[in-house]
Amino acid sequence: MAPEFLPGNRVSLLNSGAEYFPALIAEIESAQVEIFLESYIFADDLIGHEVTNALCRASARGVVVNVTVDGFGGQNFSKDFLPRMTEWGVRAMLYRPEISPFHFRRHRLRRLHRKLVVIDARVAFVGGINIVDDNNAPDEMCPRYDYAVRLEGPTLRQVHGAARRMWEIVSWVNFKRRFRLTPVKLPCCGEVGTQLAAFLIRDNIRHRNDILNAYIEAIGNARDEILIANAYFMPGMRFGRAIYAAAKRGVKITVLLQGKSDHPFLQRATQTLYGALLENQIRIFEYEKSFMHAKVAVIDGEWATVGSSNIDPFSLLLAKEANIVVRDHNFAGELRRSLRSAITLGAREVLPSDLALQPFYKQWLSWLSYGLVRAMVGLTGYGPKHWRADEETPGTTPIE
Repeated sequence: MAPEFLPGNRVSLLNSGAEYFPALIAEIESAQVEIFLESYIFADDLIGHEVTNALCRASARGVVVNVTVDGFGGQNFSKDFLPRMTEWGVRAMLYRPEISPFHFRRHRLRRLHRKLVVIDARVAFVGGINIVDDNNAPDEMCPRYDYAVRLEGPTLRQVHGAARRMWEIVSWVNFKRRFRLTPVKLPCCGEVGTQLAAFLIRDNIRHRNDILNAYIEAIGNARDEILIANAYFMPGMRFGRAIYAAAKRGVKITVLLQGKSDHPFLQRATQTLYGALLENQIRIFEYEKSFMHAKVAVIDGEWATVGSSNIDPFSLLLAKEANIVVRDHNFAGELRRSLRSAITLGAREVLPSDLALQPFYKQWLSWLSYGLVRAMVGLTGYGPKHWRADEETPGTTPIE
């Protein structure tokens, strides 16, 4: 489905957990009626406990608090947080809990990868930031670099509706009848700003390709510049054709990728694309200052997206994702300046000479990784018929 852009929004960019969590916790503390929170990871660390404490306090004062955590990314949630939340009246569930690591089913690859919070149908947070401390990583990868947005305005109605639908689906599957939602009358979503924004999701029914199509349309309309920062980058054929066509018509394209990765296997596979990107005059930078987890883009200083969706087949074909797209010069300019600063202060450019000097065994490892990624997705049942149907290359194992 095409994005439904609505005017009158106020969208604020939040850079990493240092800006995100103070804003999030402040809004939780002021909640009066209801909270929806979805996260792929809910870590047993300082931030995890601070967010839990705020949710429990909200529940204690009568707020209906609904928490959904992915059963794979949040395997610790049942032990570390669920008992306390239940004790304080928080309604918490796992999306597709992992019963056993040896009990593999193809549908287990379909994960809840969204990171969103909706409070009183008044304010929402959408982005790539899990409930995890920025410094919860190996020393050389701290602090985590990521983005989210704080949203108010008419587009909030789309986010609130998506959060309610997800809660109802997970409640039904888990037979949590006591968790069924009752209608809540809330003053929702009047115009509060000047920004044009749309909320996009990815699921397996009506919105299978919405995020992918939004990227491709924006890239197809690009005139001057495309700037992409994406943690896990393995675009498929449609995305690849669009970006190469943009490069051929003179659009300046820069891609910021991970220099330090928590999934080196996938990073190796991604590096097989470097040669084709560089041949098309697409600049590649690897962020080496710390662990980059961002999934954002800016096009022509006017179109911008922030969300949970990586540009790889896991996000674009399998996982449930959520992105905000903003068409506003000021917001896009702020995100562009932030990305340019990150490139200047923390990234290294990959040059053709780097590839030419790369030892043979490293090239071999990259191609082996790429081949294994293809084979793994084929073995799970997402083989050629799915790639042709969605025009995507094969994907990867679940990632953050």
